[in-house]
Amino acid sequence: MNRLVISARHLNTLGRHASMTYPQECCGVLIGSSNEDTTVVERVLSVGNESVGNDSLGSRGRDRYLIHPETVLAAHKEARSLGLDVVGYYHSHPDHPAQPSEIDRELAWPGVSYLIVSLKGRTVVDTRSWRLADNCQFDEEAIVQGAIGAAGPRPPAPAPREAVG
Repeated sequence: MNRLVISARHLNTLGRHASMTYPQECCGVLIGSSNEDTTVVERVLSVGNESVGNDSLGSRGRDRYLIHPETVLAAHKEARSLGLDVVGYYHSHPDHPAQPSEIDRELAWPGVSYLIVSLKGRTVVDTRSWRLADNCQFDEEAIVQGAIGAAGPRPPAPAPREAVG
């Protein structure tokens, strides 16, 4: 199972963004690094949902998100300038589970994480991450909260030892 390592601070940022945009879906870009089975989120870019108020999409902001291609390009440029990559995207599901919808699956790209924040009202009730597999279905990723830094996730500090005397 793949792992998504993300700090509690970043998860709180996603939750606040989702709560602020409720009842519309929020969305954003995850910047970091990844290897075979672990993705580390170093930076979160909260962006506007272009489907909100978009007449050509029927103003589907409650159940769709759209990130403008220029915004995606700018995120890739920012990531490269930091020596990182765009490793995924996040969005919210207002009053729905943190599971990908059929439209999420149809529009997903392989090789990146899709973090979904579920809300009941303005309250975050669940956050889950997914990756599109070779069979075009989503596999869930384990979310690991960790301290993030330039050197990647840091292991937990050792427990303090009692003095022996």
